[in-house]
Amino acid sequence: MPRPLPGAVGLSHLSAYDWEAADGVRGGSPHLHLVCTEAYVVTGGRGAVQTLGPDGYRDIPLRPGTVAWFTPGTVHRMVQGGGLRATVLMRNSGLPEAGDAVFTFPPEVLADPERYAAAAALPPGTGPRTEAAARRRRDLAVEGCLGLREALATGDAGPYRDFQRAAARLVRAEVPRWRELWLHRDEYALPGTTPPYDGRGYGWEPTGS
Repeated sequence: MPRPLPGAVGLSHLSAYDWEAADGVRGGSPHLHLVCTEAYVVTGGRGAVQTLGPDGYRDIPLRPGTVAWFTPGTVHRMVQGGGLRATVLMRNSGLPEAGDAVFTFPPEVLADPERYAAAAALPPGTGPRTEAAARRRRDLAVEGCLGLREALATGDAGPYRDFQRAAARLVRAEVPRWRELWLHRDEYALPGTTPPYDGRGYGWEPTGS
């Protein structure tokens, strides 16, 4: 198509990794989006999506016809149950590629922007090197996510809030670029819309940042 979908909606297709992680679950890399809502429309197979928020952990079954979505600031992880496929609808097309997504790496990685960037990067193309890097990235994100989940299970939302604040710090320098993308692309300029972030540059309120 010569132009993006109306409303700056991004459209893609997704199949979760089939690699088993340290917790025995096969699936993708847990992450959150700073300013974008993401939705899954399940088209085949079965599985689940695991989410983390200040109010705790959820495990949402996925089957053909399921529609599930996650607002900015919600950690989500797609879990493979067998042949799972989904069409992904992403608000603010272009911003996820511009740094909107942050992986749930352990705190010491999140605290170092260079270390975070190295852990998040993948070699170009496909093949064994790219697959190995993707598995390392996924495993590191699962490690951090499990720590957040364990804390939330005890009623302690502090580590989760710390992760949100660390994510906001990591991407803060990208906010001017996001603003330019939003203001200078026709598909964003819809009547009654406003930029998809508050005055500090993200679409949710991490306490104490």
